[in-house]
Amino acid sequence: MKKRLHETPSQTAGPYVHIGLLPDAAGIDVKHHGIDIHTGLGSGTPIVITGVVRDGAGDIVKDALLEIWQAGNDGEFADGHKGFARCHADFETGEFRFETVKPGQVAWTDGSLQAPHITLMIYARGINIHLHTRIYFADEADANAADPVLNAISEGRETLLAKPDTSSNNSYRFDVSLQGEAETVFFDI
Repeated sequence: MKKRLHETPSQTAGPYVHIGLLPDAAGIDVKHHGIDIHTGLGSGTPIVITGVVRDGAGDIVKDALLEIWQAGNDGEFADGHKGFARCHADFETGEFRFETVKPGQVAWTDGSLQAPHITLMIYARGINIHLHTRIYFADEADANAADPVLNAISEGRETLLAKPDTSSNNSYRFDVSLQGEAETVFFDI
């Protein structure tokens, strides 16, 4: 009699998300160059964004996968994979890290300018569909005050602000909270 394989239990994004999207992180040797923490945007002010993802209990999610999309310092989106990067949280500490350039202001539909920002998507166990948010920069106060998206948010807009990391030049700290009192604002896109 043939041994019958059974369906695996239904899971949301994990534990297989790293196998499909970042096989190197899952310990699978692949023969291609995967997308890494660098956006490939060459001109502009280099920056580093670090942070952790926390669950509703405040515990660090050590196996989150994160993607960023952004414009260059000129406010334009580049062709190809420039302006895109993907990384996983460190399996020991939960820390993620992106190396990129600080984006410029992007035109809004009415011609006004959005504040410099980076689109962030988060994939993790327990999440049915990836979460979509933005990273704005706390040191861009004037641009943030005029941003049409930030102005549409009545509560929690401070959760979208990456704060300068005083311990390192051109570095920002952006922690994500999936639920709870300090829940990051997520967009329904």
